[in-house]
Amino acid sequence: MWKEADNQLKRSFEFKDFVEAFTFMTEVAFVAEKMNHHPNWSNVYNKVDILLFTHEANNSITEKDLKLSKEIDRIFNKK
Repeated sequence: MWKEADNQLKRSFEFKDFVEAFTFMTEVAFVAEKMNHHPNWSNVYNKVDILLFTHEANNSITEKDLKLSKEIDRIFNKK
């Protein structure tokens, strides 16, 4: 579940291994690039932490973030 805190949407994702986590990140990267809205994220082995917020909106949550979070969930849920 996405959590809203400090004007950001936050979520952690856990995978079987590094390859699965990296594959997920690659799929998200293609969607984010098409949307021209990119996540702040980190990856350690099988865990991906994502923060979404919009720089142009004083680092707050906008419709762009909500749309991207739904796309990220769609990618994650198809696994």
